[in-house]
Amino acid sequence: MTDRKIFKDAVEKTLEKNIFYHSLALESCMGGIYDYLKTNNQLDQNESSRDEWTLSGLIHDLDYFGEYKETHPLKIKEILAKFNLEIPEKINQIILAHDGKQNNVYDNKAKWAIFCADSLTGLIVAVAMVYPSKKLSDVKVSSVLKRFLKEPRFAAGTRRDEVAKCELSEGLNIPLEKFIEICLVSMQQIAPEIGL
Repeated sequence: MTDRKIFKDAVEKTLEKNIFYHSLALESCMGGIYDYLKTNNQLDQNESSRDEWTLSGLIHDLDYFGEYKETHPLKIKEILAKFNLEIPEKINQIILAHDGKQNNVYDNKAKWAIFCADSLTGLIVAVAMVYPSKKLSDVKVSSVLKRFLKEPRFAAGTRRDEVAKCELSEGLNIPLEKFIEICLVSMQQIAPEIGL
């Protein structure tokens, strides 16, 4: 894989700080989900590599700015080209899967992972922000789960129906509480990088 730092720099230069932080968070979640599935022998032989999963998370919102927002995420390759970067089509297909609007075929776990985890990162951040410390290290899985299940107006932009699809047997087949734990722990590991 091409050096992650080059892609990270492109994302940082292109996006607002909060979207950049979200991109780092999703990159971390994608790595955590991959590791969990690999450890539990739930990855097919034809599944993309861990680097491909994490890169998809890192650059998935690269065209989420200005006039490109209307066509997001269809212009990722176009923005990358401005930095003399390119990605294989399979990574582009994973990225397209995260918005659920492209009539995607969810034929691998990477696509399910990016689709289910994308908006969960925002809910986790929102939970951290109600703590006095505003630190991810203080957030507990039970707190995120409670806000997810019992407080639909909390972080109302969270697409809870999409996150909950993590449990589908034809998808990731990960219980919701475990899925939240994987993403929370993944984000806690990079907390300083995302200002939390």
